[in-house]
This record gives sequence, C-alpha cells and structure tokens, in this order.
Amino acid sequence: MPIPLKLVSLYVRKIILIISLLTIIHGPLLGGGISRCAESPSAAMDCRHPKGWNSPKGDRPLKGGRGVETSRLDSLSRLDSLMTGYTIAMQLEDDEDKCKEVDFMISTAKDSLVRQHIALWLFDYYKESKLMGEEAVAVHIYDKWLADGTIKMRGEFDLMDAQLFANFNRSSLIGMDAPKITLLKPCGGSLTVPADGKSALLWFYDTGCSKCQVESKVMPGVLEKEVDFPINFYAVYSGQDKKAWKAFRRSFKVKNKNIKLIHLWDPEIESDYLRLYGVISTPKLYMIDNQGSIIGRRLEVESLPQILDVAKTIEEYYKSIEK
Repeated sequence: MPIPLKLVSLYVRKIILIISLLTIIHGPLLGGGISRCAESPSAAMDCRHPKGWNSPKGDRPLKGGRGVETSRLDSLSRLDSLMTGYTIAMQLEDDEDKCKEVDFMISTAKDSLVRQHIALWLFDYYKESKLMGEEAVAVHIYDKWLADGTIKMRGEFDLMDAQLFANFNRSSLIGMDAPKITLLKPCGGSLTVPADGKSALLWFYDTGCSKCQVESKVMPGVLEKEVDFPINFYAVYSGQDKKAWKAFRRSFKVKNKNIKLIHLWDPEIESDYLRLYGVISTPKLYMIDNQGSIIGRRLEVESLPQILDVAKTIEEYYKSIEK
C-alpha cells in the first residue's frame, strides 16, 4: 500500500528541519555561531550570555558588543522557530520515538548553553502540550536530563516545579495500567478502583470548582447519549466538606442503564490519589479500558465521544478473541 502523500511530505519536512537545526547548532551563524561561545576560554571572551540564561558556575561577564549579543539572540529565535516546526512534524510518532528524538536533539548540542536552551525549551513544550499523551516526553526529559543536574534548570523554583510535574504525572501516563486506589463510600466502607474487567471513567472534582460545576451539568447528557456499553463512572470528590458532597450527590445523576455511577472520596488522602493521578487541580478526567489501561487522561467533556468509541472498540476486540 503506498504511503499517503501527506505523510510523506510530513517526514520530508521533518528531515529538512533536522538538517537545518543541526546546521544552527554546529555551523557558523550570524558572524560567530551559537556553539562558539563555549569552545574555549578565548572564544568565550568574544560573546556574552543572553539575558535569562544560566551562566555556568565560575563564568565572568563576557566581553562583546551589542551586535554579538543581538546575533546570538537572533540565532536562538531561529532555533526556537525550527524546534516548533520539528515538534509539530513529530506529532505522528509514538511517545517512545519522540523520547529518542529529543534525546538525539539535546545530546547533539555540544555547547552547554545551547544544550540547556534546547532541553528546557523541549521540556516546557511537552509539559504544556495540548496533545494528549505528550506529557510523557516531558517526564522523560526530566528523568534523563534534569533530575540529576546533567542540565541545569533556570533556578531552584523551576527545578521544584519540574520535579512536581514529573512526580504527579509519571504514574498515570497513556498506556500504563491505571493505579489501584482504595477510596471511601458515602455510607461507610471502602472500594478499590478501577475494577478489573470493565471500562471506567474516573472523574476527580471539587464542589467549589467552577469548571467542575460546568462539567457536572454537561457530562450527564453526553454520557446518556454516547455510552452504549457497560462502564463504571467513578466520581471522586477531592474536597473535605461532607455536607457539600452530599448535596452534590443528590443533584448529579446519569440516566443510562449502561453506566454504574459510584460516588467516592478520600478526605485524608490515604490512597495517595493526588500523586498517582496528578490531581494538582480539578477537574481531572481519565478513561480506562476493560484491560485496565489508561487510554485517556486530562480529558475534556467535548472529547468524550471519541475516547468512548476507542474504549468500545477495545472491549469488542477482546470479546471477539475470547469466543
């Protein structure tokens, strides 16, 4: 079967971007090149660190005119532009290949400041990416390059923020087995979720969260319309106000016989669900297939129909091979 032309052009663009990027990293650019600044002490005296960069320990203010600094900043601007195109060209790759690509990109830069710039730019890009699953690349960059100081963060606050992001996302990435958490029922007793062998939606919310309130009005209609196979819907209250939780349970209903609505909470956070599912803020919505794998995370209500179709397809596939 021939490869679609659109896909071919995407890979061609990717190759061109790689070549252009490596030219910037290694080649002379704008009267000196980025990599020249750290080749030797004498070369370093001909340029200065752009504002906002971390100077390696022991560096003195570098001599050089405004024109040299402007050239370096122009070079970095072009580098950022190429990396934007490069990351877009990689969107069709799986997360494992993206991790290999970013490692190659970072390790190719021989200048420590250029390497730092590339690594932090890529970390920020994947940390804030709107493409579901790409946050796994940011976690990888933190673990491989930032955690042990191989590449320095901009400052201690940024390092703490990166550590928090990695630790609160690494356990619930796309494709992973959903962490088991034991939560409390409204009338006493506990329940470990998600249950084995059944698709599930896991929704973390707070009654005082305005976006949660909006989702609670919209979500029942979507679920009643779109779900035509059995799933568990775990509505996990992240607050501690028992009266507010009781009032919410009375008002939040889903009229679909295929959906089993289960209200849970963990006011003492003994299950560690905040870290395991990255509940730094609410709402947080996860889709888990009937094999216990996470197939959707940080979901918006608008995307539920598509991810529910995926879950249904997976369920039908496993039912077919069991026959």
